[in-house]
Amino acid sequence: MPVERVSVTQAASEVIDRLRDEHGELMFHLSGGCCDGSSPMCYPAGEFRLGGRDLYLGDIHGCGFYMHADQFEYYKNSHTIVDVVEGRGASFSLEIPLGLRFLIRTHIFSDEELADVRQIGRASCRERV
Repeated sequence: MPVERVSVTQAASEVIDRLRDEHGELMFHLSGGCCDGSSPMCYPAGEFRLGGRDLYLGDIHGCGFYMHADQFEYYKNSHTIVDVVEGRGASFSLEIPLGLRFLIRTHIFSDEELADVRQIGRASCRERV
């Protein structure tokens, strides 16, 4: 089974379900910019304009997850886990009015996982963009 680059916790999945009920299909983007740019932002699908340097890393709970290529350089050797905590972030992400904020946790790939990820190749990150 191929190693995934991104996954989601059960708590974050429950929030995604709430947001999907209200806003329809969703997408996530991690820009790495200033302020809350290192937090994943949740938008209605297609509302955030992806750029030519945004990479598709996979789906989390039915939502596309994208990361800017510059940010990917920091995360390329790790698995990104989307979680949610109480508190208000300084962003336009859809969960903010709920008094919650998405955040990421990482797990550095083992040597075996890293070999599997490298076999798949970075180009596979671009398939959905």
